[in-house]
Amino acid sequence: MSSMLDLIKKEKVIPVAVIEDVSKSVPLAEALIAGGLNSIEVTFRTEAAEEAIRLIREQVPEMLVGAGTIYTVEQCRRALDAGAQFIVSPGLAEEVVKMCREVDIMVIPGCVTPTEVIKAIGYDLSVVKFFPAEQYGGIATINSLSQVFGDISFMPTGGISLDNMKAYLSNDSVCACGGSFMVAKNLISEGDFEKITELTKQAVAIRDEI
Repeated sequence: MSSMLDLIKKEKVIPVAVIEDVSKSVPLAEALIAGGLNSIEVTFRTEAAEEAIRLIREQVPEMLVGAGTIYTVEQCRRALDAGAQFIVSPGLAEEVVKMCREVDIMVIPGCVTPTEVIKAIGYDLSVVKFFPAEQYGGIATINSLSQVFGDISFMPTGGISLDNMKAYLSNDSVCACGGSFMVAKNLISEGDFEKITELTKQAVAIRDEI
């Protein structure tokens, strides 16, 4: 899991994609790579998610593929069977955390309160998702939490944009940001992969400034 964390820290920006049409999955992954990012979190909110993960893993092997919005054991099992390399949950779904720990798969649960972070530490986790980031106080809240939990890294997601991404990534407690702005649902559904690549390049440029 440490090597997976290293990969995520290297990427710094994790696109969070809602894929409704399986045929768009591989072109989407290729558009992200063309923009400079080799990672994607496919949210498990659509019927296409499972097959999208499988296709990307098979046809775009250089892409790091995670499954997001996982909060049940059944979802987690299906995502892992499809080839997901890490699991992201919107909250601290303890049964999902236990399952991932048992099979040695990185899991990033959502935590926004000290109590939730303490629970995550109890499962020997070092990274939590801070979601929805902007609604829960953004970087100011992360700063406060990090003063208490110095060994925990945060992956803020929710409301991340080109305008505020630099502020998040400049914080030592932030290992990466999850963002959907470069993979908006309308861009994917319309097949506007050139725009996705363009937005990805802008995100990578901001990342590389830090």
